Amino acid sequence: MKKLALIAIMGLCAVTLVFSSPAKEENVTIGISQLLAHPALDDIAKGIQDYLDTTGLNYTVDVQIANGEVATCAQIAQVFKTNNYDYVVGIATPSAQALANFMDPDKPIVYATVTDPDAAGLSGLENVCGTTDQPPLAAHLDIIEEITGGIKTLGMLYTSVEANGIALMENMKKAAEAKGIEFVPQAVNNSSEVKSAAQTIADRVDAIYVGTDNTVISAINGVADVCIEYGIPLVTADTTSSFGTDVLLSGGFNYYNAGLQTGRMLYDIIQGAKPSDLGMEYVEQQEIYINLDTAKKLGIDIPQALIDEAVYVIQDGKDIKANS
Repeated sequence: MKKLALIAIMGLCAVTLVFSSPAKEENVTIGISQLLAHPALDDIAKGIQDYLDTTGLNYTVDVQIANGEVATCAQIAQVFKTNNYDYVVGIATPSAQALANFMDPDKPIVYATVTDPDAAGLSGLENVCGTTDQPPLAAHLDIIEEITGGIKTLGMLYTSVEANGIALMENMKKAAEAKGIEFVPQAVNNSSEVKSAAQTIADRVDAIYVGTDNTVISAINGVADVCIEYGIPLVTADTTSSFGTDVLLSGGFNYYNAGLQTGRMLYDIIQGAKPSDLGMEYVEQQEIYINLDTAKKLGIDIPQALIDEAVYVIQDGKDIKANS
């Protein structure tokens, strides 16, 4: 069994989780920088460690959570550098960027679910590789049009201080304009601004979309509440955060599996592979989530073909696919 301890390092505003595998030979030290505590990101961290456990590797992991603060991501990277961990992993864009900026250029860095590695400046680096969760934005927009019967305006919340947030917004803007849909973006700097940002645009749009933007997703409950109040659908790219909310539909990824995939890349490097040879891998297997209870509140009929395709279907507060 692994041992878990909560510790404080150098006064950081971060939560640190330290795991040790059973005693064997040649212990490998790994630092994992996680942007915030969130079900999807937690699943990634768990998947990474679960994969390593299958290999018999003797390792120690220091997981530090930055509580959504970019400045804390930089502090964590500096701690990892001081501790001279053998390998480091960045979960989400700001964490990965901080590691790339502060670690020595020969230190192997693996990033997990960075939406746009090019925009984040993580592509083409000899010591960096990882997984990306770029959502199929045009396909998501097609689904929005299908379930609504067509929209004239689309609102989108995004984090203006994160490269992935900006990239998602710009790409969805192109997809919307290609269909003749007016695009209404609304920027936030942190999670405390998310609900008020939704309120700012809710009366001007026919639907709101949220991509794989961790800051916005962390406050998705507030966005869902606003959308119900204004009678508009909320569609996201993260199924994990949709449960227990009034998100109408999401097309996201299984982030535990993404963690397993990232863990496999990390293990390949530990075994001698070069990060530059591994490069970027797309997260596999998108999953669709539909909330029929929310659809009823909004007066929206979900096509049966889409229900049949979905992995998760919520009705009367339960996942009927899981219980079928």
